[in-house]
Amino acid sequence: MGLLYLLIGLIATTVGALSGLGGGVIIKPVLDIFGHYDIATIGILSSATVFSMSIVALLKKFIAKATFEYTKLLAISLGAILGGIVGKYAFTLFTASVEIDLAKIIQSVCLALLMVAVLLFSLYRNKIKTYKTNNIFICLSAGLFMGFIAAFLGIGGGPINVAIIIILFSCNAKDAAIYSIFTIFFSQLSTLATTFFTTGFQDYNLEVIGYMIIGGISGGFIGDKINKKISVCTVEKLFNIAMVVVILLNIYNIIKVIL
Repeated sequence: MGLLYLLIGLIATTVGALSGLGGGVIIKPVLDIFGHYDIATIGILSSATVFSMSIVALLKKFIAKATFEYTKLLAISLGAILGGIVGKYAFTLFTASVEIDLAKIIQSVCLALLMVAVLLFSLYRNKIKTYKTNNIFICLSAGLFMGFIAAFLGIGGGPINVAIIIILFSCNAKDAAIYSIFTIFFSQLSTLATTFFTTGFQDYNLEVIGYMIIGGISGGFIGDKINKKISVCTVEKLFNIAMVVVILLNIYNIIKVIL
């Protein structure tokens, strides 16, 4: 079983690193399909895998001396940290007050609807007005929202991040992917740190976490390497294909729980 979860982490984070998806948006519904773990454990497995991928991807960007607009980046990152903390707290309250099958349906419906919205944005991007904002408060608020969604749904937030970053900064999908990974790093860091300092990890079944982290690290290396060799157009196409797959996975999970 360890090899299966290593492959899930590897494939999801490879796609995530090169397109800005992060990988969690793929990991979450796939683990729901297998049904080996509860939704809280799936959230931790997803966070740890995506977090390890983001560390590798960002280290490689810094080694390559990639340039960033640090004022915007710091504001978004701070927002992502705060959003991750609030999102994790909201998720804990949510799972404690809602019956488990209903919680799974709600998460899957929310995720499917968000992915449909992101896919429509990607397909009709040329008709949607974008901005070149330098407003720190707007950047902070965007990071807060992205961090909250990432932590609450346990997805890393990638595709939502990419869409919001493109709208705010008028950048292409390839550049948005880099900023998205920064946001993913900080939102997942805050999620894991909040868990560590509150409930701890003893209540979670983390028997496969090592395999998934290895997959996440490998995916970070592979995804970054591929990202350097492909065009912006290819990144956009891969992004759209991944969105369709994620939507279908979540629809399957909704039907599976209902039946």
